[in-house]
Amino acid sequence: MLDALITSKTRVRLLVKFFLNPTMKAYLRELASEFNESTNSVRLELNRLKDAGLLESYHEGNTVIYQAKQEHPLFPEIRKIVTKVTGIDSVVESLIERIGNMQQAYLVGDYAKGKDSGLIDVVLIGELDKSILQEAIDTAEALINRKIRTLVLTKKEFEANTLKKNEPFLLLWSKK
Repeated sequence: MLDALITSKTRVRLLVKFFLNPTMKAYLRELASEFNESTNSVRLELNRLKDAGLLESYHEGNTVIYQAKQEHPLFPEIRKIVTKVTGIDSVVESLIERIGNMQQAYLVGDYAKGKDSGLIDVVLIGELDKSILQEAIDTAEALINRKIRTLVLTKKEFEANTLKKNEPFLLLWSKK
């Protein structure tokens, strides 16, 4: 859907990369390699987003590091659009309503790194009905046309696993 609104595939990938997980940082060659694009095409789009004030950059040695500018007035809206387009909002909403005593939901894997791989990894914390969970996942997968992989853990198990792996994770939902 973003492809229809924004004609540059590279720009769409950059928006997903930086706005899905706003703490994500990356440099030019890393992005060019990940997107399988030339450094010039990625640089052009990075500069456009930076000129629009959506990205900020800083130097680490000879490397320029980019990340989303969270202070930009449109940041929350762009982030909402990106999460809607990737389908993550639908997944969380359909799960919360039906699956039991969920305390938290985290996005892990490629999407937490800002990569739209088509496979959404979600870690759910709480005591959940796994049969209802599977039904909700099947429904959400059909809605968003993406595969969803879930892992149900206790809070203690999650803390032990994430601290060991040192992988990025993003809080999607928390019980109030």
